[in-house]
Amino acid sequence: MEKITAILNSIDSFVWGPPLLILLVGTGIYLTIRLGLLQVLKLPLALRLLFSKDHDSSAEGDVSSFAALCTALAATIGTGNIVGVATAIKAGGPGALFWMWIAAFFGMATKYSEGLLAVKYRVVDENGQMSGGPMYYIEKGLGNKFLAKMFAIFGIGVAFFGIGTFPQVNAIVNAAKITLNMPMIVTSIILTILVALVTLGGIKSISRVAELLVPFMAVFYIIGSIIILVMNIDLLPSTILLIIKSAFSPTAAAGGFLGATVMMAIRNGVARGVFSNESGLGSAPIAAAAAKTKSCVRQGLISMTGTFFDTIIVCTMTGLVLILTGVWQGDLEGAAMTNAAFSKAVPGIGQLIVTIGLMFFAFTTILGWNYYGERCTEYLLGVKWIKPFKYTYILLIAIGAFLKLNTIWILADIVNGLMAIPNLIGLIGLSNVIITETKLYFHQLENKKQLSKKTV
Repeated sequence: MEKITAILNSIDSFVWGPPLLILLVGTGIYLTIRLGLLQVLKLPLALRLLFSKDHDSSAEGDVSSFAALCTALAATIGTGNIVGVATAIKAGGPGALFWMWIAAFFGMATKYSEGLLAVKYRVVDENGQMSGGPMYYIEKGLGNKFLAKMFAIFGIGVAFFGIGTFPQVNAIVNAAKITLNMPMIVTSIILTILVALVTLGGIKSISRVAELLVPFMAVFYIIGSIIILVMNIDLLPSTILLIIKSAFSPTAAAGGFLGATVMMAIRNGVARGVFSNESGLGSAPIAAAAAKTKSCVRQGLISMTGTFFDTIIVCTMTGLVLILTGVWQGDLEGAAMTNAAFSKAVPGIGQLIVTIGLMFFAFTTILGWNYYGERCTEYLLGVKWIKPFKYTYILLIAIGAFLKLNTIWILADIVNGLMAIPNLIGLIGLSNVIITETKLYFHQLENKKQLSKKTV
């Protein structure tokens, strides 16, 4: 087992080396410049659109724009927000949180572009469902079938062995065991049954559950975190100062913490940030493609808010509590580390906040990634292979609890990185399409405003 872990570590270091990190953040920087800081200037508009309906009744799609975002958020707000943040800070120090913020800021431009292209190049499959995402915009926009197929293969790999199954299942059974003293086998059986009941119903069933759970779980976790931060408000300025300082200078060893270089902070911050918000990975546009909308730019703006909510808000809450309580310097890691931080801040209730949050986050991620894997399978093999994919996925959920945490994270990292490469090539290659569509949308929006002023 040690040899396998060593091999996987070597592959992981190669995949997540400087070239991919530069490509990920670099694509975000490039799109940010070309879009003129759209993620800042148009964020208020994006948040307004999120809670308003597309009034065009002829708009095609399977679910509402809000439901499509909730499905995407169901897949992104997961263990990355609790376990992933803890793993990043444990390995890279408090500075890793700063680099998560930087990756998320530029990632918002990437996520906008992904959502836009998803709607622009989506198609209707043989079952009458919307199908879209990087595999379609790479093939139809770039004209590159090879890269499109590679993305779909890696997408199925992430669903089966990455974000979709093992890390989520592992997090749920461990949280249930630590807090509720529930045997792993019992949690696994209950989880497998629940996943099967929801996922076999397709996108409409998944989006209905996501619309119900995602807002509830996010608000519940954020309120719990805010209470802790307010109770320790005097420590907040020094905590933020430590995060910024550690981002640019090595973090000295203290307690059980082994110390970290600036490169370790950057690598862990960016890698875990991407694991959490999935900007550049190409997963969220698969859900965006199902939205009932006629405007690809409108959906792009709504998709962009996903990264804002996931990392800028939820991950920040976890990171601040971990650093503020000093638990990051101890011997604990993963969910146990976050549990300890919340328990230290609010004895009794704190552990419950993490456990409930983690269970909901991980469960909805499993649902979201089932849909992503299904669409990748449909693209590669056709609709007849959707059910075999789903049955295999459910089987992997059943056995996911019995795998070691370290191996799971390494495997997840590798397939995530491989999935991002064809998608980022597609985004750069289609950047002119993104800019043209964006300019056209805002030009039309301005004309409508001028016309309404004249009418009044």
